[in-house]
Amino acid sequence: MMLPGPEAQQLATYLGWRLHGWRGGVAAGVLFVLPAVFILCGLSWLYMAGGQSGWLAGIFGGLVPAVVAVIFAALWRIGSKTLRSASLWMIAALSFIAIYHFNVSFIFIVCAAALLGGLGYSFFENQFPTGAGHGGDGEGKDEEEYVRLPDAPRGTWRRAVVVVVTCVVLWSLPILVLGLWLGWNSLPVSQGLFFSKAAVVTFGGAYAVLPYVAQQAVENYGWLSHAQMMSGLALAETTPGPLVIVLQFVGFAGGWQHPGGFSPLVAATLGAAITTWVTFVPCFLFVFLGAPYVERLRERPRVGACLTAITASVVGVILNLGVKFSAHALWDGAGGKVDFFALLVALVSFVLLWRFRVSFVAVLVGCALLGLVRSWI
Repeated sequence: MMLPGPEAQQLATYLGWRLHGWRGGVAAGVLFVLPAVFILCGLSWLYMAGGQSGWLAGIFGGLVPAVVAVIFAALWRIGSKTLRSASLWMIAALSFIAIYHFNVSFIFIVCAAALLGGLGYSFFENQFPTGAGHGGDGEGKDEEEYVRLPDAPRGTWRRAVVVVVTCVVLWSLPILVLGLWLGWNSLPVSQGLFFSKAAVVTFGGAYAVLPYVAQQAVENYGWLSHAQMMSGLALAETTPGPLVIVLQFVGFAGGWQHPGGFSPLVAATLGAAITTWVTFVPCFLFVFLGAPYVERLRERPRVGACLTAITASVVGVILNLGVKFSAHALWDGAGGKVDFFALLVALVSFVLLWRFRVSFVAVLVGCALLGLVRSWI
């Protein structure tokens, strides 16, 4: 959670590294996301090729309000665990106002929150709780129940240089090749640079990166619409692996709708590939570089206070995402009237997720069926 990017994939990479060194880290990190990459690629093609007509349109019409419920359920879950003081509530509120009313960049919001967390901890320590450490002493269990891990490699300057050079070369090489091949103003290069930036500034997982991507990819670059973004999130929820794989859909949709000199499918595949590459390769850099120091960082409460403040700001940013997506999902764009079917589906889905802890996949499948039935009616 202290690193930008998808925490689930980074945890898998760390566990693989801890058990079997860098080979284990690469195997665990890659195989954790690979099934979702192929599944979402097929679903993205299905959506872009035929998702606007017939029974597919009905299915996606049911999925969109479910996405609203998923976002607000995540907002409730993150906010209830994070906003434990008046100062953190204030940071969340200011973050929402900054991005909703003033369109402030997510990057500046995160930096400001980190600064407030560090300064606030110096003067009002109780207002910026850093969270309890995770125990692992095995109290009440036999020692034989635990796998004895090999000693973790110690961090050295030589090791750090090797990790940085190797990962940065792998990270940047496809962008350089695309730039020399297609030109530095081409869409794949723009996508590679944008999602590279997203990979290093989005703390808090998929729900932190989504507002930033929606702000830039939808409103600034115009690669896809808010409705398409919501459908992509719904598709990503149905795949195994990390939810941040939704960024692959964004790259796919952007390439499909702006193919340049390629066919839509080729441009979309190229966009999805470069987006996925620059989203996940930085994770290996962060994990391999920082893993030897993770135990030491746990002992630094000021770092924890900064991260707590960042998470509080993410709550406000996710609220902005929910408000904007709700406006597109629950109102009829043509007449400006409330879509009562979508509103009812969103409310019921939220109750199922929040009160009864029904899984995301089950809710999404049910909503897809409702949308299909509605299209038949």
